[in-house]
Amino acid sequence: MEPERGHRLWRGMGQLASAGALLMMAVATAGAARADLKLCNSTSSRIGVAVGYRDQTGWATEGWWNIASQTCETLLKGAVPSRFIYVHALDYDRGGEWAGKNFMCTADRSFAIRGVQDCPQRGYKRTGFFEVDTGESQEWTIRLTDPEQDHGAAEK
Repeated sequence: MEPERGHRLWRGMGQLASAGALLMMAVATAGAARADLKLCNSTSSRIGVAVGYRDQTGWATEGWWNIASQTCETLLKGAVPSRFIYVHALDYDRGGEWAGKNFMCTADRSFAIRGVQDCPQRGYKRTGFFEVDTGESQEWTIRLTDPEQDHGAAEK
């Protein structure tokens, strides 16, 4: 079963901002010695990040990576596992989140969960993720920005 699809949102302090709150930058490097999925936190806040993807054995979600302001982290080492990657991020300093309508399972602490169905019945939270289309690149970088930095969605 596919996760539900929809628009990604940044929710914070009682208000919703459009996907313009997010700038995703893809970096596909031909002939790179190492292929990884990375996330750069270009915000002024510390963030927590969870990712979801479908691999050879089915759906998986992993988290939490705690990423300091203005830094990048490798989330998954090796080739990106699927064309579509799903991301959910929390702004630890100002509140709010980068979310979407692709629902998958998460937990409060570090987790690696197989499957996206029946999250609450299995003791997990049902959490909305936004979709990133990697175009089947082996290497990909996602960049999160402060909501007020961008007025429209931008993907490169």
